[in-house]
Amino acid sequence: MTEVSTGLKFRRQPSPVLAEHRPIYKICQILLVLHISSRGSRSRLPRLHLFNWALRSPERIEQLTRAAAEKVLRVRAWGFDPALAIAVRFAIAEGLVHEASNAYELTDSGMSLVKDILTNRDIFLSDKNALNAIGKGITEGMVDNVAKGWEAE
Repeated sequence: MTEVSTGLKFRRQPSPVLAEHRPIYKICQILLVLHISSRGSRSRLPRLHLFNWALRSPERIEQLTRAAAEKVLRVRAWGFDPALAIAVRFAIAEGLVHEASNAYELTDSGMSLVKDILTNRDIFLSDKNALNAIGKGITEGMVDNVAKGWEAE
C-alpha cells in the first residue's frame, strides 16, 4: 500500500470536562445532600448515589420528592457513578467529609463550605431547590429496602 500525504496536521486541543464530571462540582453536591437531605449530616454510599442519579433529571427529583412524602421509595434501581466515588475520596482527602463506620459525614470544614454554597444564590440553585423539596424524607431504611430487592431478583 502507498501512503498519501494530504497535508493535514493534527494538534492536540484541550477538551472541556462536563461540569457534572468535575470533582469540585460533585463534592459540592455531596455536601449539599449531606447537609440538606440527610439526617445527622451523614449518609451511606448507595444513598449518595441515589441522590446523584436523581439530581440529573427533574423527573427523578419528582420521584424522590413523592417517595419522601409517601415514605415509600418506588425506584427499582439507579445508577452508580464512578465520578461520585472519586469525589467522595477527594472530599475525604480535603477534610470536608469523613468516614464514620459505613457512612460519610460532614466535618466542620465541610459544614463551612456548604454554608457558603447555601448563602450564594447564584450557584447550585436547582440542586438546592430539589434537595429542599425532598428534605430528609429519603431514609437509609428506604434505600436498604430497594437494595434488598436487588438481591432477591
